[in-house]
Amino acid sequence: MTAAGTTAPITPPATPQGAASGSSFYAAMRILPRAQRDAMFQIYSFCRQVDDIADSDGPRAERLAALDQWRRDIDALYAGNPPLRLRDTVASVQRFGLRRDDFIAIIDGMAMDVPADIRAPDAATLDLYCDRVASAVGRLSVRVFGLGEEDGIALAHHLGRALQLTNILRDIDEDADIGRLYLPREGLTAAGIASDDPRVVASDPRVEKVCADLVRQARAHFTASDAIMARNPRRVVRAPRIMSNYYHAILDRLVARGFAPPRHPVGLSKAAKIFILIRYAFI
Repeated sequence: MTAAGTTAPITPPATPQGAASGSSFYAAMRILPRAQRDAMFQIYSFCRQVDDIADSDGPRAERLAALDQWRRDIDALYAGNPPLRLRDTVASVQRFGLRRDDFIAIIDGMAMDVPADIRAPDAATLDLYCDRVASAVGRLSVRVFGLGEEDGIALAHHLGRALQLTNILRDIDEDADIGRLYLPREGLTAAGIASDDPRVVASDPRVEKVCADLVRQARAHFTASDAIMARNPRRVVRAPRIMSNYYHAILDRLVARGFAPPRHPVGLSKAAKIFILIRYAFI
Protein backbone atom coordinates (compact mmCIF):
# COMPACT_ATOMS: atom_id res chain seq x y z
CA MET A 1 0.00 0.00 0.00
CA THR A 2 2.94 2.30 -0.39
CA ALA A 3 4.66 3.65 -3.44
CA ALA A 4 7.73 1.76 -4.54
CA GLY A 5 10.49 2.35 -7.04
CA THR A 6 10.15 2.85 -10.75
CA THR A 7 10.92 -0.72 -11.72
CA ALA A 8 9.48 -3.98 -10.48
CA PRO A 9 12.11 -6.17 -8.84
CA ILE A 10 12.46 -9.66 -10.26
CA THR A 11 15.11 -10.95 -7.88
CA PRO A 12 14.82 -11.40 -4.12
CA PRO A 13 16.57 -9.13 -1.64
CA ALA A 14 19.92 -10.30 -0.28
CA THR A 15 18.16 -11.93 2.68
CA PRO A 16 14.49 -12.02 3.74
CA GLN A 17 15.61 -10.88 7.19
CA GLY A 18 17.30 -7.86 5.64
CA ALA A 19 14.14 -6.89 3.81
CA ALA A 20 12.13 -7.06 7.02
CA SER A 21 14.70 -5.48 9.34
CA GLY A 22 13.31 -2.59 11.35
CA SER A 23 9.67 -3.52 10.78
CA SER A 24 7.16 -4.64 13.41
CA PHE A 25 7.03 -7.93 11.50
CA TYR A 26 10.76 -8.45 12.07
CA ALA A 27 10.43 -7.87 15.80
CA ALA A 28 7.53 -10.30 16.07
CA MET A 29 9.09 -13.07 13.99
CA ARG A 30 12.64 -13.03 15.33
CA ILE A 31 11.41 -14.64 18.57
CA LEU A 32 10.40 -17.83 16.72
CA PRO A 33 12.44 -21.04 16.56
CA ARG A 34 14.81 -21.20 13.61
CA ALA A 35 12.69 -23.25 11.18
CA GLN A 36 9.59 -21.17 11.85
CA ARG A 37 11.54 -17.93 11.64
CA ASP A 38 13.08 -18.90 8.30
CA ALA A 39 9.67 -19.84 6.90
CA MET A 40 8.11 -16.57 8.00
CA PHE A 41 10.90 -14.50 6.51
CA GLN A 42 10.51 -16.43 3.25
CA ILE A 43 6.79 -15.65 3.25
CA TYR A 44 7.60 -12.01 4.03
CA SER A 45 10.13 -11.85 1.20
CA PHE A 46 7.60 -13.25 -1.26
CA CYS A 47 4.94 -10.76 -0.16
CA ARG A 48 7.37 -7.87 -0.28
CA GLN A 49 8.45 -8.68 -3.82
CA VAL A 50 4.96 -9.02 -5.28
CA ASP A 51 3.83 -5.91 -3.38
CA ASP A 52 6.75 -3.95 -4.82
CA ILE A 53 5.66 -4.99 -8.31
CA ALA A 54 2.07 -3.89 -7.73
CA ASP A 55 3.10 -0.60 -6.13
CA SER A 56 5.73 0.41 -8.66
CA ASP A 57 4.98 3.12 -11.20
CA GLY A 58 6.16 1.02 -14.14
CA PRO A 59 3.86 0.31 -17.09
CA ARG A 60 0.78 -1.60 -15.98
CA ALA A 61 1.23 -4.29 -18.63
CA GLU A 62 4.77 -4.96 -17.40
CA ARG A 63 3.60 -5.20 -13.80
CA LEU A 64 0.84 -7.66 -14.75
CA ALA A 65 3.39 -9.71 -16.69
CA ALA A 66 5.72 -9.76 -13.68
CA LEU A 67 2.90 -10.98 -11.43
CA ASP A 68 2.01 -13.64 -13.99
CA GLN A 69 5.62 -14.81 -13.86
CA TRP A 70 5.27 -15.16 -10.09
CA ARG A 71 2.18 -17.33 -10.63
CA ARG A 72 4.18 -19.56 -12.95
CA ASP A 73 7.01 -19.71 -10.44
CA ILE A 74 4.64 -20.77 -7.66
CA ASP A 75 3.21 -23.45 -9.94
CA ALA A 76 6.74 -24.64 -10.69
CA LEU A 77 7.53 -24.73 -6.98
CA TYR A 78 4.60 -27.05 -6.32
CA ALA A 79 5.39 -29.12 -9.41
CA GLY A 80 8.80 -29.94 -7.94
CA ASN A 81 10.82 -27.63 -10.19
CA PRO A 82 11.30 -24.47 -8.10
CA PRO A 83 12.93 -21.46 -9.73
CA LEU A 84 16.07 -20.07 -8.14
CA ARG A 85 14.26 -17.37 -6.18
CA LEU A 86 12.02 -19.96 -4.47
CA ARG A 87 14.45 -22.81 -3.83
CA ASP A 88 14.95 -21.82 -0.20
CA THR A 89 11.18 -22.04 0.27
CA VAL A 90 10.92 -25.73 -0.67
CA ALA A 91 11.78 -27.02 2.81
CA SER A 92 9.30 -24.68 4.48
CA VAL A 93 6.50 -25.66 2.09
CA GLN A 94 7.12 -29.32 2.89
CA ARG A 95 7.70 -28.90 6.63
CA PHE A 96 4.65 -26.74 7.33
CA GLY A 97 2.27 -27.81 4.55
CA LEU A 98 2.05 -24.33 3.02
CA ARG A 99 -0.66 -24.23 0.38
CA ARG A 100 -0.24 -23.10 -3.21
CA ASP A 101 -3.68 -21.46 -3.25
CA ASP A 102 -2.67 -19.02 -0.51
CA PHE A 103 0.43 -17.87 -2.41
CA ILE A 104 -1.69 -17.43 -5.54
CA ALA A 105 -4.33 -15.51 -3.59
CA ILE A 106 -1.67 -13.04 -2.42
CA ILE A 107 -0.56 -12.46 -6.01
CA ASP A 108 -4.20 -12.03 -7.08
CA GLY A 109 -4.70 -9.49 -4.30
CA MET A 110 -1.68 -7.45 -5.35
CA ALA A 111 -2.93 -7.61 -8.95
CA MET A 112 -6.21 -5.92 -7.96
CA ASP A 113 -4.30 -2.61 -7.84
CA VAL A 114 -2.62 -2.97 -11.22
CA PRO A 115 -5.11 -2.73 -14.14
CA ALA A 116 -6.42 0.46 -12.52
CA ASP A 117 -5.84 1.97 -9.09
CA ILE A 118 -8.45 0.89 -6.56
CA ARG A 119 -10.87 3.73 -5.88
CA ALA A 120 -13.80 3.37 -3.50
CA PRO A 121 -14.40 -0.36 -3.92
CA ASP A 122 -17.74 -1.76 -2.85
CA ALA A 123 -17.72 -3.53 0.51
CA ALA A 124 -17.56 -7.03 -1.02
CA THR A 125 -14.56 -6.09 -3.19
CA LEU A 126 -12.81 -4.50 -0.23
CA ASP A 127 -13.34 -7.66 1.83
CA LEU A 128 -11.98 -9.79 -1.01
CA TYR A 129 -8.94 -7.51 -1.22
CA CYS A 130 -8.36 -7.84 2.54
CA ASP A 131 -8.71 -11.62 2.31
CA ARG A 132 -6.14 -11.87 -0.46
CA VAL A 133 -3.49 -9.43 0.70
CA ALA A 134 -3.79 -10.05 4.45
CA SER A 135 -5.80 -13.11 5.47
CA ALA A 136 -4.09 -15.29 2.85
CA VAL A 137 -0.77 -14.30 4.42
CA GLY A 138 -2.31 -15.28 7.73
CA ARG A 139 -3.33 -18.68 6.40
CA LEU A 140 0.29 -19.37 5.47
CA SER A 141 1.52 -18.00 8.79
CA VAL A 142 -0.75 -19.99 11.10
CA ARG A 143 0.51 -23.21 9.53
CA VAL A 144 4.04 -22.13 10.43
CA PHE A 145 2.97 -21.21 13.96
CA GLY A 146 1.33 -24.61 14.44
CA LEU A 147 -2.30 -23.68 15.06
CA GLY A 148 -4.97 -26.27 14.41
CA GLU A 149 -6.80 -26.07 11.10
CA GLU A 150 -10.11 -24.58 12.26
CA ASP A 151 -8.70 -22.00 14.67
CA GLY A 152 -5.85 -21.24 12.29
CA ILE A 153 -8.17 -20.34 9.41
CA ALA A 154 -10.42 -18.33 11.74
CA LEU A 155 -7.46 -16.42 13.19
CA ALA A 156 -6.14 -15.66 9.71
CA HIS A 157 -9.58 -14.41 8.69
CA HIS A 158 -10.08 -12.06 11.62
CA LEU A 159 -6.57 -10.87 12.38
CA GLY A 160 -5.73 -10.39 8.71
CA ARG A 161 -8.75 -8.15 8.24
CA ALA A 162 -8.08 -6.26 11.49
CA LEU A 163 -4.52 -5.48 10.39
CA GLN A 164 -5.46 -4.52 6.83
CA LEU A 165 -8.33 -2.25 7.88
CA THR A 166 -5.95 -0.56 10.32
CA ASN A 167 -3.48 -0.08 7.46
CA ILE A 168 -6.21 1.48 5.33
CA LEU A 169 -7.21 3.85 8.12
CA ARG A 170 -3.58 4.78 8.78
CA ASP A 171 -2.63 5.32 5.13
CA ILE A 172 -5.52 7.41 3.77
CA ASP A 173 -3.26 10.32 2.79
CA GLU A 174 -0.36 8.16 1.62
CA ASP A 175 -2.69 6.12 -0.59
CA ALA A 176 -4.33 9.27 -1.96
CA ASP A 177 -0.91 10.54 -3.00
CA ILE A 178 -0.53 7.54 -5.33
CA GLY A 179 -4.11 7.70 -6.61
CA ARG A 180 -5.72 5.03 -4.46
CA LEU A 181 -8.76 5.06 -2.22
CA TYR A 182 -9.64 1.96 -0.21
CA LEU A 183 -12.56 3.44 1.74
CA PRO A 184 -15.73 1.57 0.72
CA ARG A 185 -18.21 3.10 -1.69
CA GLU A 186 -21.17 2.39 0.59
CA GLY A 187 -19.55 4.32 3.43
CA LEU A 188 -18.80 7.30 1.21
CA THR A 189 -22.38 7.37 -0.05
CA ALA A 190 -23.79 7.15 3.47
CA ALA A 191 -21.58 10.07 4.51
CA GLY A 192 -22.78 12.14 1.54
CA ILE A 193 -19.48 12.02 -0.36
CA ALA A 194 -20.15 11.61 -4.08
CA SER A 195 -16.56 11.76 -5.32
CA ASP A 196 -14.20 8.80 -5.65
CA ASP A 197 -11.19 11.03 -6.28
CA PRO A 198 -8.70 10.02 -3.56
CA ARG A 199 -7.45 13.54 -2.84
CA VAL A 200 -10.95 15.01 -2.80
CA VAL A 201 -12.17 12.35 -0.39
CA ALA A 202 -9.09 12.61 1.83
CA SER A 203 -9.68 16.36 2.23
CA ASP A 204 -13.41 16.07 2.98
CA PRO A 205 -14.22 16.39 6.72
CA ARG A 206 -17.07 13.92 6.28
CA VAL A 207 -14.49 11.18 5.76
CA GLU A 208 -14.49 10.80 9.55
CA LYS A 209 -17.93 9.18 9.32
CA VAL A 210 -16.64 6.66 6.80
CA CYS A 211 -13.68 5.81 8.99
CA ALA A 212 -15.85 5.30 12.06
CA ASP A 213 -17.46 2.23 10.49
CA LEU A 214 -14.09 0.77 9.47
CA VAL A 215 -12.86 1.31 13.03
CA ARG A 216 -15.90 -0.62 14.29
CA GLN A 217 -15.16 -3.47 11.86
CA ALA A 218 -11.47 -3.56 12.77
CA ARG A 219 -12.25 -3.65 16.50
CA ALA A 220 -14.71 -6.52 15.97
CA HIS A 221 -12.04 -8.49 14.10
CA PHE A 222 -9.47 -7.77 16.83
CA THR A 223 -11.95 -9.02 19.46
CA ALA A 224 -12.62 -12.21 17.51
CA SER A 225 -8.93 -12.87 16.95
CA ASP A 226 -8.16 -12.24 20.64
CA ALA A 227 -10.72 -14.90 21.60
CA ILE A 228 -9.11 -17.42 19.26
CA MET A 229 -5.62 -16.72 20.57
CA ALA A 230 -6.83 -16.93 24.18
CA ARG A 231 -7.91 -20.56 23.74
CA ASN A 232 -4.64 -21.68 22.15
CA PRO A 233 -1.28 -22.37 23.81
CA ARG A 234 0.55 -19.12 24.47
CA ARG A 235 3.77 -20.31 22.83
CA VAL A 236 1.86 -20.97 19.58
CA VAL A 237 0.35 -17.48 19.37
CA ARG A 238 3.26 -15.35 20.59
CA ALA A 239 4.04 -13.86 17.18
CA PRO A 240 0.45 -13.09 16.15
CA ARG A 241 -0.20 -11.59 19.60
CA ILE A 242 2.71 -9.20 19.10
CA MET A 243 1.45 -8.18 15.67
CA SER A 244 -2.08 -7.80 17.01
CA ASN A 245 -0.94 -5.60 19.87
CA TYR A 246 1.20 -3.42 17.60
CA TYR A 247 -1.68 -2.77 15.26
CA HIS A 248 -4.33 -2.47 17.95
CA ALA A 249 -2.20 0.23 19.56
CA ILE A 250 -1.93 2.04 16.22
CA LEU A 251 -5.71 1.85 15.79
CA ASP A 252 -6.20 3.33 19.26
CA ARG A 253 -3.86 6.20 18.38
CA LEU A 254 -5.69 6.81 15.10
CA VAL A 255 -9.01 7.02 16.92
CA ALA A 256 -7.54 9.38 19.53
CA ARG A 257 -6.17 11.60 16.75
CA GLY A 258 -9.36 11.54 14.71
CA PHE A 259 -9.84 11.20 10.96
CA ALA A 260 -10.95 14.66 9.91
CA PRO A 261 -8.32 16.49 7.83
CA PRO A 262 -5.64 17.56 8.30
CA ARG A 263 -4.26 14.32 9.76
CA HIS A 264 -0.80 13.92 11.23
CA PRO A 265 0.96 10.55 10.81
CA VAL A 266 0.48 7.99 13.57
CA GLY A 267 2.88 5.28 14.65
CA LEU A 268 4.36 3.57 17.68
CA SER A 269 7.40 4.80 19.52
CA LYS A 270 10.37 2.51 19.91
CA ALA A 271 9.64 2.26 23.63
CA ALA A 272 6.05 1.17 22.98
CA LYS A 273 7.22 -1.51 20.56
CA ILE A 274 9.80 -2.80 23.02
CA PHE A 275 7.17 -2.96 25.78
CA ILE A 276 4.86 -5.07 23.60
CA LEU A 277 7.72 -7.30 22.49
CA ILE A 278 8.92 -7.96 26.03
CA ARG A 279 5.37 -8.63 27.19
CA TYR A 280 4.92 -11.53 24.78
CA ALA A 281 8.38 -12.66 23.72
CA PHE A 282 9.26 -14.69 26.81
CA ILE A 283 6.07 -16.58 27.59
